[in-house]
Amino acid sequence: MPCGDAGGNGLFDAFSLGDSQRLLADPGCTGLVLSRQDRYARKADFQDTVLRKQENQVARQKISPTSRSPQKPGKPPRRSLLRRLLLWCLALVLLLLLLPYLLIPLYKLPEIRPVSTLMLAETLSGRAYERQWVGFDDIAPVLVQSVMMSEDGQYCAHSGVDWEALNLVIDDALEGEVTRGASTIPMQTAKNLFLPSTRSVLRKALEIPIAMWMDVVWSKRRLMEIYLNIAEWAPGIYGIEAASQAYFGVPAAKLSARQAALLAVTLPNPIKRNAANPSRGMTRLAGVIEKRASQSGAYIKCLYD
Repeated sequence: MPCGDAGGNGLFDAFSLGDSQRLLADPGCTGLVLSRQDRYARKADFQDTVLRKQENQVARQKISPTSRSPQKPGKPPRRSLLRRLLLWCLALVLLLLLLPYLLIPLYKLPEIRPVSTLMLAETLSGRAYERQWVGFDDIAPVLVQSVMMSEDGQYCAHSGVDWEALNLVIDDALEGEVTRGASTIPMQTAKNLFLPSTRSVLRKALEIPIAMWMDVVWSKRRLMEIYLNIAEWAPGIYGIEAASQAYFGVPAAKLSARQAALLAVTLPNPIKRNAANPSRGMTRLAGVIEKRASQSGAYIKCLYD
């Protein structure tokens, strides 16, 4: 078979194994066979190269053009750190807001003796304070009557908030007049136990639901007992027992009507007022409270049935 008749018609057409063997046996056709095999090898290499380029192009298209280089191991993205920090801050704020509502049922137990935020501040600052807890039945009724007439005359009638008095204060504020206090004993207790002493609209807004929750969970006697044992009566003096001993040298159960009235009018400003050394105005105010306390039988039925 002539060399030119082997295989097909094209340059890269395949030819049979028998044709290849016969051509290789002919010394004159050896170069032709090797040349065709080399061409087929080049064609195969060319096809492989084209295929690899197509695969690389597809792979590059799958990669986002905005993708960044991966972070080093052990270093989370900055955006992730900020998100975690924000979530932790939100969780902390939520816990602080919910904490009073979780503690109030616990404080219902008579063996629990809560401390105020001012007491905690004294402890954290390294200053000493005096407080002797005393049960409600070990407090002179005249002291309870005097405090009610001075601080919250409707204590037995409302559910933690005196809405009528609060609305009057809001109306006065809207009209630009000087406002008077409308905090009930439950609201003052909420502030003393859980909130800062600085005056603000936000603090007042937080006081109201806490005071209402206290009135639901605690009895009136338990609420008054806690209030009288955490109230500040003088710098570093907390609770009625420590105040009675510090000012008059008697226990809370032995207070007279005049002593009780002087202690009651000390509560609005215990830093400047001194029950043992009252000013003329303080003495006059104590006389008014003493008279009201003597006529308060109808107002204290929720405490002395």
